[in-house]
Amino acid sequence: MKDLLIEYISPSSAKMKLYESTERPGVYFVECILQRAGIPGVRGKNQNGRYYPKHILLREQKKYIETYIKEHRAYGELDHPESSVVNVKNACHTVEELWWDGDDMWGRLELLDTPSGNIVRNILKAGKTLGISSRGLGSVKPIDDEEGAVVVQDDYELICFDIVSNPSTQGAFLRAMNESFDPRNMQQSKKYYYVNKIINDILKGE
Repeated sequence: MKDLLIEYISPSSAKMKLYESTERPGVYFVECILQRAGIPGVRGKNQNGRYYPKHILLREQKKYIETYIKEHRAYGELDHPESSVVNVKNACHTVEELWWDGDDMWGRLELLDTPSGNIVRNILKAGKTLGISSRGLGSVKPIDDEEGAVVVQDDYELICFDIVSNPSTQGAFLRAMNESFDPRNMQQSKKYYYVNKIINDILKGE
């Protein structure tokens, strides 16, 4: 069973930079960290206690480039949708490029001349900060020897990257799938892992 996995990267970690195109005046780009790979028990466990193996992210990066970026439809939204479908009417940017620096996946985003895109541009031009959130579908497997940790499995599918102001708190069934969850308590982590699984089964009619 695949669940909706939402990963939040804080403004300080995303290292978001805004700049205007020299070739296309009035068009703004953002460069930032979009996702981070991890090795169980070594490094890269995110705030939600999840590891994303690099070989899975490399595979999804390649698919995302071929399927979305090259076809000029790598849209992302403003804030946290509770859906695996990207709603173009809320689009604020397109992803134009992806690359790696160590275990960090970086991206270059073009801000669109849309209501959401203009909001993001004006916030960043004012010197304020925003975060990045990835959306994907996949399953996770708990690690018995690490408190609250899970590893994202090979069935993971990257959907998109969104620009957000803070971690998602929309819907209890997402609570164990976003960065606002505190995984330090193993019993609590397992509780929300299985609650999330049950609710997602209900939503999918299984």
